[in-house]
Amino acid sequence: MTNSRMNPKVNEFLSKAKTWQEEYEKLRKIVLDCELTEEFKWMHPCYTFEKKNIVLIHGFKEYCALLFHKGALLQDAHGILIQQTENVQAGRQIRFSNVREIVAMETILKAYIYEAIEVEKAGLEVNFKKHTEFILPEEFQNKFDEIPALKTAFEALTPGRQRAYILYFSGPKQSKTRESRVEKCMQQILNGKGLND
Repeated sequence: MTNSRMNPKVNEFLSKAKTWQEEYEKLRKIVLDCELTEEFKWMHPCYTFEKKNIVLIHGFKEYCALLFHKGALLQDAHGILIQQTENVQAGRQIRFSNVREIVAMETILKAYIYEAIEVEKAGLEVNFKKHTEFILPEEFQNKFDEIPALKTAFEALTPGRQRAYILYFSGPKQSKTRESRVEKCMQQILNGKGLND
């Protein structure tokens, strides 16, 4: 691992990490050994092959992880890939709770990284559900009927933004909570903004 391949923004991220610092350092070394380009995206170390995202290092309260951007396409011979939530379509994680686990899995991790690179070289893509495959909550559909401009603005959003709204609006069990969420987000949709913009 040469210092010239280390991104200064990742150096800064690692130096400020309050947890998982040793684990991040080990994961970084493993990934860089696989000849990927180190970048800093979405506030995390991200590793690319020919400008395509392959894997990201991130941490949570209970674990740190390698996130494979197209993990759903990997064979997962060891059964270690985890889908974060049921709504995550492409990404898959390998989770760790200490550096010993990472050291013990180094050979396997490299095999998964190399497989992810091959997936990218082959030009494989995850078949995402179309936003039309998600059911619009009745409360949201009612607002479309009341305010045609809302439907027009919603349809102008990117599929990912549409999906985020549909999932957010569909989450609550109670109709009044779903309705409240729709009400709160209407202006944002009309302004052409996504849920997290």
